[in-house]
Amino acid sequence: MRYFRALGATAFATATGLALVGTAFTGTGTAEAASASSTSLYAPSALVLTLGQGSRPSTATVVRAVTLSCSPTPAGTHPAPEEACAELNAAGGDFGQVMAISGDRPCTREWNPVTVTGDGVWQGRRVHWSATYGNDCELRSRTAEGAVFAF
Repeated sequence: MRYFRALGATAFATATGLALVGTAFTGTGTAEAASASSTSLYAPSALVLTLGQGSRPSTATVVRAVTLSCSPTPAGTHPAPEEACAELNAAGGDFGQVMAISGDRPCTREWNPVTVTGDGVWQGRRVHWSATYGNDCELRSRTAEGAVFAF
């Protein structure tokens, strides 16, 4: 009786393992999708965006941070991943272009620097970007209509 129980458990574990392996390799159920998804270890567009207090990215105290993945579908902890991915796609992943959006919002000349960063992989290439603004108002004025750093 013990032999049959052990054999039954082994057969169940083997069948379950094969079923899991099958789903891991097929993803959407097609061989083409399986080979396309296994060509890279990383998502083609996965970023970590931060907002920190301070004038240098290496020493700024991170106040807020979000993740943003734009492939295969917009996702992450970013509050508006669809809009942020659309902006980055329109700018070809160039954060400088995204931050070039400027508003007419008046700001004080207070020096309380904030630094924003974008690190990760964009369409298969490694990216590291940062910019420092005099204060939070100046940052918000530059991105008044943008969603990438609106978190």
